[in-house]
Amino acid sequence: GICFPCPQGGCPMMGHYADRFPEKLKRVDQKYFLNTAADEPFATWRQKVFVKLSGVKKTRGDINLVYYDTQGNSKEYEVARGDLTQDDVYTEYLDVEINPKNTTKIEFRWNKAVFSLLWARLGAERVNIVHGADG
Repeated sequence: GICFPCPQGGCPMMGHYADRFPEKLKRVDQKYFLNTAADEPFATWRQKVFVKLSGVKKTRGDINLVYYDTQGNSKEYEVARGDLTQDDVYTEYLDVEINPKNTTKIEFRWNKAVFSLLWARLGAERVNIVHGADG
């Protein structure tokens, strides 16, 4: 509970995601963090996100989720990028740096890569976030 909030570059993570911070791996005496809950299931910081779009058959851009906590911290995570279609369900595992027990809001954002009048009609038909033992 004394490691957060993380610096803007993010917390160096142990295990599977440690390779996301190659410049930090070169440091001497680097500290690594493993987000866990205090009680079972310990993996509540890992969240599995499903997003199903609606409104536009196909477009190009990216889908992000922004997590906010009780202390005013926020962190943005990418769920999907590139060609997007309402026919697909976009799934991503996120190792969030915002404590799920302190999360006050999760904001859905999409950003267009190419201007399109259709973009204004694009929305999310469904956003599911699952946390626990298996994400």
